[in-house]
Amino acid sequence: MIADAFGRVHDYLRISLTDNCNFRCFYCMPEEDYDFTPASRLMQPAEVFALAKTFVDQGVKKIRLTGGEPLVRKDAAEIILALGKLPVELVITTNGTRIAEMLPVLLEAGIKTVNISLDTLQPDKFFTITRRDVFHQVRGNIELLLQHKIAVKINMVVMKGLNDGEIKDFINWTKHNPIQIRFIEFMPFTGNKWTSNKMFSLEEILAVVEKDFVVLPVKSAPHDTAKHFMIPGHEGSFAVISTMTAPFCSTCNRMRLTADGKLKNCLFSIGETDLLNPLRAGQDVLPLIKASIWAKEKELGGQLGKHFENLDATLLNNRSMITIGG
Repeated sequence: MIADAFGRVHDYLRISLTDNCNFRCFYCMPEEDYDFTPASRLMQPAEVFALAKTFVDQGVKKIRLTGGEPLVRKDAAEIILALGKLPVELVITTNGTRIAEMLPVLLEAGIKTVNISLDTLQPDKFFTITRRDVFHQVRGNIELLLQHKIAVKINMVVMKGLNDGEIKDFINWTKHNPIQIRFIEFMPFTGNKWTSNKMFSLEEILAVVEKDFVVLPVKSAPHDTAKHFMIPGHEGSFAVISTMTAPFCSTCNRMRLTADGKLKNCLFSIGETDLLNPLRAGQDVLPLIKASIWAKEKELGGQLGKHFENLDATLLNNRSMITIGG
């Protein structure tokens, strides 16, 4: 069991496979010309498996693979198939571009849920956000997942003045499709030019939906990051991840392993613990893991207060989102 000083047991591990990505979303990657981590400094497949097994042996029940874009890594299939042999729920977050070619691997590894990052349903706006013209490819791959009975969750970062006008369109998508839309409050990270006036809050999201739909709350599972809702007559559902206005820190059970083998005990933590180099040196990394989680702050990495309106994002001590892992 891996626990912190506040009694929170951590049994969910997010592993970033790479900080590389074939998109250039401004809120995740600071620059178009980005210096990616050299391959030699990334966890190799056997190292990913060894660290994952260490966590699983300590009670981890769920592993989520993230990036960057995890499926652009050349040995992604090898890693996914290896992790699929562990006694955990294995899931993945992806931008959806490589689903078609990787589908046999996902099926063989037993992945039953895929989160797709998609911030707009408009092809031209998709290009503006991602700087890539592959909207229809992503939409086609979402349909492919549904055809193979893989549950799909859509992660949509809501940004005021950019895509908040599409909230109703995403809700309409759930009418005849068994998908879950996850509206995410825009969060501050190094280089993403976050300001509070760009953030669209949980309260604002619900107000928009409730103008046109009957919204019923759904009881969340333990440790859930999202607040869940349903609309009568809709095959799908929606949820809101309200990290900024109504954080879920009191029940957090998450740990993050970056692609270069650093353990972050919180998305917003200042510090991180190197596991990769000690592993390569033949050291036992379990004491490092337990010490890192024990030192976890009570809320939001100890950096963000409840009055986010006054937050100066340039003063945060953190990585960019792409180097942490989505």
